[in-house]
Amino acid sequence: MSKTYRIPHRRRFASMQSPLATTTCLISLLLIELIQPSPNNNIFCQASWIDPDTPQDAQTVSPLQVVPAPPAPKHAKHDDDDDDSDDKKKHHRRRRDPTQTPTFYPTFEPTHFPSIAPTTTTPAPTHPERIYNLVFSDEFNTPHRRFSDGSDPRWTALEKNDYTNDAQHYYSADNAFTDTEGNLVIKSEATDTEILGFNDVKHKNERITKHFKSAMLQSWNKFCFTGGIMEAEMALPGRHDVGGLWPAFWLLGNLARHTYVGSSEHVWPWSSSVCTEKSRTAQLVSACDRVEHYGLHTGVGRGAPEIDVFEVQAGSIKANKGAFLKMPVGQPFMSSSYQVAPGRIPRPGEGWWPAPGQWYNNLTGGMNTSMNIIFYGTYNHFRDDTNPAEQDYWSDAISYNRQLNESHFGKFHKYRVEWEVPEEASKKNNYTKSYGYIRWFLDGETVLEVKGEGLNASGTGAEISSEPMYMLLNTAISSQWGFPEKCPSNCPCKTYNCRGGYGETCGFSEGFCDMINKPVEYKINYVRVYQDKNDPKQKVGCSTPERPTRKFIEAHKEKYMQKGDLQPLKPIQNGGGECSVAAPMNATLPQSCGGTTRGKCDVSRNPPTCSCLSNWTGPYCLSQAAHDDVIWDPVETLADLGFRGPNLKGPMGVMLAAFILFAVTVAPIVLNNKKKKRRKGYSRVPDYERLVGA
Repeated sequence: MSKTYRIPHRRRFASMQSPLATTTCLISLLLIELIQPSPNNNIFCQASWIDPDTPQDAQTVSPLQVVPAPPAPKHAKHDDDDDDSDDKKKHHRRRRDPTQTPTFYPTFEPTHFPSIAPTTTTPAPTHPERIYNLVFSDEFNTPHRRFSDGSDPRWTALEKNDYTNDAQHYYSADNAFTDTEGNLVIKSEATDTEILGFNDVKHKNERITKHFKSAMLQSWNKFCFTGGIMEAEMALPGRHDVGGLWPAFWLLGNLARHTYVGSSEHVWPWSSSVCTEKSRTAQLVSACDRVEHYGLHTGVGRGAPEIDVFEVQAGSIKANKGAFLKMPVGQPFMSSSYQVAPGRIPRPGEGWWPAPGQWYNNLTGGMNTSMNIIFYGTYNHFRDDTNPAEQDYWSDAISYNRQLNESHFGKFHKYRVEWEVPEEASKKNNYTKSYGYIRWFLDGETVLEVKGEGLNASGTGAEISSEPMYMLLNTAISSQWGFPEKCPSNCPCKTYNCRGGYGETCGFSEGFCDMINKPVEYKINYVRVYQDKNDPKQKVGCSTPERPTRKFIEAHKEKYMQKGDLQPLKPIQNGGGECSVAAPMNATLPQSCGGTTRGKCDVSRNPPTCSCLSNWTGPYCLSQAAHDDVIWDPVETLADLGFRGPNLKGPMGVMLAAFILFAVTVAPIVLNNKKKKRRKGYSRVPDYERLVGA
């Protein structure tokens, strides 16, 4: 490992009183810059994201084998193939409500069924054995953890309304906690929340009541990673045959903070570094940019693509019925998707199998899967845009549905995504460009593989993500997801309230209110992330040398905050929670400060508050301390001040550094001692005599 350097925070410079201390600190930064001037230098510190409770046999993993499904049988034409009902509308998930009708439609005649099998059997590819090492884990074994802003170094539980996707819920930090069985719990319940605030979608203040409460955890701007393997063991909430809940596990580029709508406009879900007429006007940071701002590199397009490990829809509609009439997978199912912009034109119509040339190649689905023909993506239009014809854009959802069953609800199963970052052709890879891939697995079985070659062949400029991405865990309740296919007669389907009258309860799926009147729980046993230490493309960090985000977020922080917030994220509170000396000190309780191995109750304070021991943090000392091992983009360096030192490496750099250190530290002390010796035996001339002599 490289030498360890600690970069002081900017505020510490302002508090230093000694000029020598200030000089020494600045000289230390100068020496670092002289010896290692590259902006890609690793700055190491003494912490990690690995939970010490992680089992030894989970410290390393290898990639799984992609096993495609056998060819799909040819389908006979149904008598109702021409049924143009609106059954699928409630299952069409939109990221934005377009205010302008899309102007581009497929140029090929769509077909009800695929002209070729959606998944074609090919020999399973062989890969050289790669070992991936654990870089992040949270086993959730410490009970009573909470995740409100400033409480946990890994996760932030939102405390805000969700305006996206016709959300019926309010996200409350109180609905996310760890139980006594070693699980993270996201609780969803039918509880009212009165809200007076700014609606990011309608762009106005409003007073509303949300009749459901749930939770979302994000690792935004805390833990991000670029490339690797992510796995979690989970038990889904609710009943498998009752629609209405929307549990999800996913990744999003760090430049967009979900539910903070302003941060995602013209950012979500872009992943393209090609300069085109569309990217020039529709992508906020495009490859067409030739001026460097906020530390972002010129000629590199930026965005926030989305990798959905799963989005689960429960319900009782079977395959080849209703909205799934033309699909071999029905409810309950999980959608595994890569959402990316720019999208394709031409493109298939929703509910239709793609005609040749309308969709992506190099897609491999596993057993019990089907291409998701109900949702191909989103037409993105934003009300503040002045030139919609140039600024609007399509984004694509490259998505497959995988059939689930009752066992996935309430019992634990393993969900995994493997993400290989693209790589430009260079000498180290024999001048062979790698386009990357994303693979999804359920209990070790293939769900979907998306190869970057297929995106490249589309000609849009879209590519597999190279962005640092953060993790999200949530359960939403949306009228767009799993609600009845058709609104019942005499039902307005505008307000949804399980405690209301007929007009507010008639729009739910049968059994939904009975199910949620007793809170339902989405349980996560662990979340782990692995990377190949021999692959320099794979990094941990939310702001990397290749894809920095720190300065951009700092310069636009209002887009990542709610009104009234002072900053996007609060500092992690280290102790300070009220405790009780009467509480059992050997118990893992908040009022016990986590027990004797985590913290202690400081009775010298009034009221008594928790004081955390080493490696523990949070107001009640219940969270393992954690932060990046490698700080790719430190807050304070001479490079931030515009200094670029000469590229001196090896012995010459060390000799120069030693000379400068001697000149500014040892030499002044030696000279000062010599002056003292010369003055020995002489008395100081009084000031008035010196004035007279002058």
